[in-house]
Amino acid sequence: MRRRRLRLPSFTVQVILGLALGVLLGWVARQIGPTAAGDPNWLTTTLDTIGSSFVTLLKAVVPPLVFLAIVASIANLRHVTNAARLAGQTLLWFAITSAVAVTIGIGLGLILKPGSHATLDTAGATAPDHTGSWLDFLNGLIPGNVLGLQAGTDASVADGSVQATTSINFNVLQIVVVALVIGIAALRTGKAAEPFLTFTRSALTIVQKVLWWIIRLAPLGTLGLIGKAVATYGWDLLAPLATYAVAIYAGLLIVLLVVYPVLLRSNGLRVRDFFRGAWPAIQLAFVSRSSVGTLPVTQRVTERNLGVPSSYASFAVPLGATTKMDGCASIYPAISAIFVAQIFGIHLSLTDYLLIAFVSVVGSAATAGLTGAVVMLTLTLSTLGLPLAGVGLLLAIDPILDMGRTAVNVAGQALVPTIVAKREGILDLDRYASASAEDLFADDEDAALDASGSDDSSAVGTPTSGSDATRGRELTPAR
Repeated sequence: MRRRRLRLPSFTVQVILGLALGVLLGWVARQIGPTAAGDPNWLTTTLDTIGSSFVTLLKAVVPPLVFLAIVASIANLRHVTNAARLAGQTLLWFAITSAVAVTIGIGLGLILKPGSHATLDTAGATAPDHTGSWLDFLNGLIPGNVLGLQAGTDASVADGSVQATTSINFNVLQIVVVALVIGIAALRTGKAAEPFLTFTRSALTIVQKVLWWIIRLAPLGTLGLIGKAVATYGWDLLAPLATYAVAIYAGLLIVLLVVYPVLLRSNGLRVRDFFRGAWPAIQLAFVSRSSVGTLPVTQRVTERNLGVPSSYASFAVPLGATTKMDGCASIYPAISAIFVAQIFGIHLSLTDYLLIAFVSVVGSAATAGLTGAVVMLTLTLSTLGLPLAGVGLLLAIDPILDMGRTAVNVAGQALVPTIVAKREGILDLDRYASASAEDLFADDEDAALDASGSDDSSAVGTPTSGSDATRGRELTPAR
């Protein structure tokens, strides 16, 4: 006999409600204004705490998830005859979509001329503290330690004493490299590696369970994140850069609503089904502004809603979260580089535009584990020899732009594995056509209601999980 449980609205409805309430509370916080000392008021602080806490929880689970999922997926690929082809096709489509996106960005920059319409004084512009370079990219590929951790210490002087603050961050790209090496080593080791791989699969299942407890808090996190954004940024901040912001969002919308649908249709996939399935990840990316933080949800919808086999999705999606950034690494740096050149009165040649395209397609991995789009922009400007001080002019509205950029990034990270799986004949077309955003937690709910106490076997990334044919079979082309 099944126990009756309180049926809450679907996950999508919960997030939309959180979004609407966040906008309302953010507007109220903006009307209240700062305190007498110029600090954020209590409501803004509360919204900021709720939103940042949710993103912190998501990021905390990403390192073990990425490592365990990649090791497990590589181990599962030992039974696949076309594993190398899958990896090659994934990287190829990453490059194709990035090239199309940067071309659109360059075209919009030349047509709209955002730098010619900006009312900004360049005299006080300063370069950002963190800049990108090809050396950063190469160093980022080499793990400093097996955990991919980076520690930094900031010292400040207050009341005659020195205060030091140490922070620890993880480099996702380095974690991917470490996981790839260990996974390949486990394959080459053979039978002796079986206990390690069994432990890896078990640990992955546990991490996934913790992950979905955190994801359940997404509506609350959405409330805090969007509320903080509304309370902090207003039209008075955006107005001087309105044409530039319009150009960025126009490029993002063209990629999201024109380029991606064309690619889907050309590969025989319905556009509505893709966006219906990928929507939970896209909307969370928009409010969280973090591809890495959204990674668990992106992987879930790619596998659970779009029908990509978990053994492939658990490899392709984490790789995409570090190197596949059509918003941050293609549209944004292309338009921004043209903006900086125009506002400083610098002429760009055909060679410069080709360099922009090259950096966007090849150098997007340089943003992994660093400061995202800002580093990608400084990498582009330094390659072209443009003044890095131009970045300082754009930082004021960067959070507003980052919302749209991250949404497009995540949409692309779900799109490429779906297209590759379809082309290779391993996509579950029935699941792609029937699953929806409301199915995101369906397996968890069914397991909770199942009186037999059976395992929740459909967690994301488990190589042989699930009861349907696609999730249980190996990655062999459909006949």
